[in-house]
Amino acid sequence: MAVCKVFLILAVSMVVSAIDTQWYDARATFYGDMTGAETMKGACGYGDLFKQGYGLATAALSTALFNDGLTCGACFEIFCNNDPKWCIPKAGSIIITATNFCPPNYTKTHDIWCNPPQKHFDLSMPMFTKIAYYKAGVIPVRYRRVLCSKQGGVKFEIKGNPHFNLVLIYNVGGAGDVNAVKIKGSNTQWIAMTRNWGQNWQTGTVLTGQSLSFQVTVSDGTTLEFDNVAPPGWQFGQTYDGGKNF
Repeated sequence: MAVCKVFLILAVSMVVSAIDTQWYDARATFYGDMTGAETMKGACGYGDLFKQGYGLATAALSTALFNDGLTCGACFEIFCNNDPKWCIPKAGSIIITATNFCPPNYTKTHDIWCNPPQKHFDLSMPMFTKIAYYKAGVIPVRYRRVLCSKQGGVKFEIKGNPHFNLVLIYNVGGAGDVNAVKIKGSNTQWIAMTRNWGQNWQTGTVLTGQSLSFQVTVSDGTTLEFDNVAPPGWQFGQTYDGGKNF
């Protein structure tokens, strides 16, 4: 009876954590080696994924999934599917965060995994080898969107110059992928920011010398307000903790 109760609790928690309970077909490969060095930085604008809380539980997405960068920060549950030769038996699933883009290669006529309309995950090698033998190279997988579980608050890294503020937003829980941001100086009203690339958001309003607050909206429509995240003496190149998360 106790075992049944534990199983039920785990099953319920998995359902609750799923944004979309429907499973979809895709394929997966890996890039880099077991250190994950080649997975750092990338098209989402993130930097050192270890320092930023993502580690190696990451993937580069094909065009069909990347959504021109709007999917950056989203989390997916993935398992190796229907390939007895290469799927590791009873490996279960992995959960990864989208941190990079797997670009299409239109010069190739085969192994065009990241070309539209293919749905493809280019995983870090440590993640790939949790579900399949590395010699497989490419495997069929099933995936679904799940909620992201992150440690600590949402982070705001401020870059640019007095006339151009570029804010990288990372370590976002919940839906994970930010699709709208507003910023407010202590002397301004709320200002809608525009997405520059990846999860870098910009405004040309001069905000130096003012404390900064943010409103962040993720793809499921949830909005959180982060008041006075950066003090009046904030500096470019610094990262500020929002103190809470989705």
